[in-house]
Parts: sequence; C-alpha cells; structure tokens
Amino acid sequence: MSLENAKAQMRKGILEYCILSILKEQEAYPSEILEKLKEARLIVVEGTIYPLLTRLKNMELLSYRWEESQSGPPRKYYSITKMGIAFLEELDITWEELKEAVQTITKK
Repeated sequence: MSLENAKAQMRKGILEYCILSILKEQEAYPSEILEKLKEARLIVVEGTIYPLLTRLKNMELLSYRWEESQSGPPRKYYSITKMGIAFLEELDITWEELKEAVQTITKK
C-alpha cells in the first residue's frame, strides 16, 4: 500500500462524520460542504461527495430540499435529520474513544 493510498483511506473513513458535523451547524448544498472540507484541509472531489450524500440520505440521516438559484439551476440543500443527529452523537463518542486509543498507542 502506498502512502497516498493510506492517507486517502484514512480521510474516507472520517468523511461521513465530517459531513454530518457540518450539516449539524446549518443546511448546505454540496459545493458549500466541499468548501468547508477544503477549509479544514480535508480535500474531497465532487465525485466522492455526491454518492456519499445519497447514501446518507438513503439511510435517512439527511434530507434535502430544492431551492431556485439566481445564478444557474436549482440547488439541492441538505440538512441533518433527527436520526442523523442521534447517529452523529454516537459517532462523537466513538471518535473520542478512537482518538484516545490512537493517542495512547502513538504516544501523542
């Protein structure tokens, strides 16, 4: 396994958690989600985010609504559902446990 592949796998593993966390703050359309991920230096391409958003929607963790745009086609705004918030709360716990375990092992 190459270093780049290992890095990509680590990022993919936390992407759902990051997207749900973003949408907990406010609804957003995919370009806004990508921008927030980019600001956090978690670079994701559009081809990765759309299937993930669809999967989260199909799991009923997200919902969406259409809104007309003055600069192009209508935009699909995603928001987190009550089930998504409960799921995110469980991920918060798991993340903290995982972070502690990794820090213990790597002594960081």
